[in-house]
Amino acid sequence: MSEDASAQVQTSDPLKTVADAMEHAVAAARDGAADAKARVDQALPGVNRFVSRFVYTTCYTVSYGVVFPSVLVARAIPKNNPIVHGLVDGAHAAGDMVDEMKKRKLEGAADEPAGSIAHS
Repeated sequence: MSEDASAQVQTSDPLKTVADAMEHAVAAARDGAADAKARVDQALPGVNRFVSRFVYTTCYTVSYGVVFPSVLVARAIPKNNPIVHGLVDGAHAAGDMVDEMKKRKLEGAADEPAGSIAHS
């Protein structure tokens, strides 16, 4: 009977039980990580396809939604009337104003280093 008791003590060693449990946990984590990586590798092309298609469709819809009404309005306005002439003249005036502002900025930048050296 003492042999049976010693056999039970050896098989129910708490450290051995904890070591076995930890070994099983590590193996399960390793297998889980491998499974997760395989699933991600499987799902990634589908996600990439979805995102790509979503971006394409969104850009296409927005560009169509902007260009089509703009062209429709532009074609609806007759070319030889005061509104069109005013828009064209305003566009030219705005372009001239931007050119003048750029010219002033360049002249100011060219004058600045020479002025700062003279003051030093």
